[in-house]
Amino acid sequence: MAYLESLRVFTRVVELGSITSGGRDLRLTPAVASKRIKELEQHLGVRLFNRTTRSLTPTEVGQRFYEEARRVLEMVDQAEAVVAEFSTAPRGVIRITAPLGVGRRIIAPMIPDFVDRNPGIEVRMRMSDRKVDLLADGLDVAFFVGTPHDSSLKMRKIADCPRVLCAAPAYLERYGVPADPEDLLRGHNCLLLRYPRSPEYYWMLNTPDGLRKYEVSGKFDADDSDVLTDWALAGAGIVNKPQFDVAAHLAAGRLVEVLPHARPAPSVFGCLYPHKKLQDPKVRLLVEFAVDHGVRTMQGLVAAPSDA
Repeated sequence: MAYLESLRVFTRVVELGSITSGGRDLRLTPAVASKRIKELEQHLGVRLFNRTTRSLTPTEVGQRFYEEARRVLEMVDQAEAVVAEFSTAPRGVIRITAPLGVGRRIIAPMIPDFVDRNPGIEVRMRMSDRKVDLLADGLDVAFFVGTPHDSSLKMRKIADCPRVLCAAPAYLERYGVPADPEDLLRGHNCLLLRYPRSPEYYWMLNTPDGLRKYEVSGKFDADDSDVLTDWALAGAGIVNKPQFDVAAHLAAGRLVEVLPHARPAPSVFGCLYPHKKLQDPKVRLLVEFAVDHGVRTMQGLVAAPSDA
């Protein structure tokens, strides 16, 4: 078991690029993670990493060993998943990721209840609005709001996610209320979600002529969707958000919907996971729990403000 644990430390250090990050991901101190790497190098009789004061990269033999070590760990995980089928109480760690907005408001609140019902399971959650690579990042499940394009992963749809364009009354009073989608391209500040290597940015809006692409622009962009909401509330511009994310602000009048006759195309709220994870009982449990919980929570977020 100690050797397998050292392999897990090694693979996470390679994937995350530092001993500190790899150790933290496995809940180990940097000192313990570093010791595991040194023991592994001594056991193999080779140097696995090139170390400088600024970077840590695998050597040629380290990269080759990483590829083989990943295969070994995947086989161990699959074997444990097969055995777990015979257990009435699935155990182990599930690593998940979610965008910041849906993660904070829908996924994170459900985790304590899920773990209470399944005390043998531990959840490691990472939240980011950036695109993630499940396999490279060692993740089991990725929740998303949007349109996934990775056909190598299994997708489970949770719900359709209506979107709205909205702005603060102060912004609309200063710059005017757009009467049609073309107005967004003339003098309006659109708040954009961007991050390194993000795709071309545009809004897809429903018009009388069908779904149309609008290459909007603005003076502000961020890689955190909640920052965009804060900017909209401060009167900085028009934001394109999932309805559940801004329903309370719309109901309270802090934000006002614009172009209700040309709403953005709805997104899909769902999750992605590798096909091999289908046989893992704990992953299946989490996905099914998230489907049931996610639909009810999203409906509650949209309905509760208007009922108040």
